[in-house]
Amino acid sequence: MTRLSVASSNDDILRVLHDVADATYAVLAGNSDWGLSGKRPTQYSVDLRADAAALEVLHGAGCAVLSEESGRTGEWNDDAIIVVMDPLDGSTNASRRVPWYATALAAVDASGHRASLVANQFTNTDRWTATLGGGAFHNGVRISPSNCDQLSQAVVGVSGLPRKHPGWAQFRALGAAALDICLVAQGTLDGWVDLSSHGVWDYLASVHICAEAGAVVGEVQGRGLIVTEHTERRSPVVAATPQLLTSLRNVRTDA
Repeated sequence: MTRLSVASSNDDILRVLHDVADATYAVLAGNSDWGLSGKRPTQYSVDLRADAAALEVLHGAGCAVLSEESGRTGEWNDDAIIVVMDPLDGSTNASRRVPWYATALAAVDASGHRASLVANQFTNTDRWTATLGGGAFHNGVRISPSNCDQLSQAVVGVSGLPRKHPGWAQFRALGAAALDICLVAQGTLDGWVDLSSHGVWDYLASVHICAEAGAVVGEVQGRGLIVTEHTERRSPVVAATPQLLTSLRNVRTDA
């Protein structure tokens, strides 16, 4: 197995992320137990099995990991590639067989993003990827955002709901933040706004993909989005254009 370090190429890192997505897909595709784990609220037993499969690949490749399910593991040092991971984002969708749930993987080092992958795990054929400076792709095809700059014309993805109608054309609440944000990168949605907050594993891969695609990425309070503590929470906002990002930030401020 390839051993990764900060000296590894971004393409090598991305190949390992694909291996992780394959391993978690094998667990999810064969799963028939959608019971809760009993360890924490809303955690399914399959979350833990998918996490274990992903960790086996990542630790075998020498990566440190920050996972929603298992926290910080592996060797954390300046030479390490750190993978921020949600092995199953949208687990309620998965449990109800709504075909919109993901494995989200963001590889970073001390300087920032290196490679990211978000895989829709309903099938093993639908993936969004990015490497630092290398652009963003959906199933190998380069993607870019829309050019929407008016909130009144925008179709916006949300997590949570505002207290009043903010003036957008339409909204979508699809239930898997990692996948939802990728739709902004490819122009299917014009923006996405977090009306509460999320752990870094839910958004980090997707905001990298958006940035590489040419979308605009921010955080409601202007905080950095790359964090490596399990307890940290952020409220990301992504948009096709700077003008729309400002409008969506105002929506979140007024919510």
